[in-house]
Amino acid sequence: MSEPLNDAALDQLFRTARTYNGYLDRAVSVDQLESIWDLMKMGPTSANALPARLIWCTSTAAKEKLAACAGGANPPKILSAPVSVIIAMDLRFHDHLPDLFPHTDAKSWFDGNDALIQATAFRNSSLQGAYFIMAARALGLDTGPMSGFSPEAVEAAFFPDEPSLKVNFISTLGYGDPNTIFERSPRPEFGRFNRVF
Repeated sequence: MSEPLNDAALDQLFRTARTYNGYLDRAVSVDQLESIWDLMKMGPTSANALPARLIWCTSTAAKEKLAACAGGANPPKILSAPVSVIIAMDLRFHDHLPDLFPHTDAKSWFDGNDALIQATAFRNSSLQGAYFIMAARALGLDTGPMSGFSPEAVEAAFFPDEPSLKVNFISTLGYGDPNTIFERSPRPEFGRFNRVF
């Protein structure tokens, strides 16, 4: 049976964790990227669909290509981060269900049902994006998830020959520089946005 995490772990994952705008000059290895994946893939998705596809931009050229697709204050964040990540979704995720969900014909649930494919891919790749953030934090890394980019430009730049791939959001990754964060925005008490029936 699982036991509650201690306060230090809860702080690292939630209470003192922050979204970073800049990072320390400290490298992130491919082994660390694989470790993030090995944790985040364990999070639940509908029918074990795992529709997220991650593109890890580690080279200067890849980060420059991604930064060119972003606007506002985001390009410098992308360029200066040790790693910038595209969290995309595969609208052909159901082609993999015979392997990933083998005990029933789950692929047939989605074949020809574009609305269900879109909803399932978006919902579950968003979940996987959250698992990415939490896995990174669990491994001692920090993230800077962001909107503020052109999905069409990202898709044309990174997967022009794969029309089934659609970007969900992007994130920076590294060891966060505490000098780049703002005061934490308000977090409301339970009663404001919750109902118990």
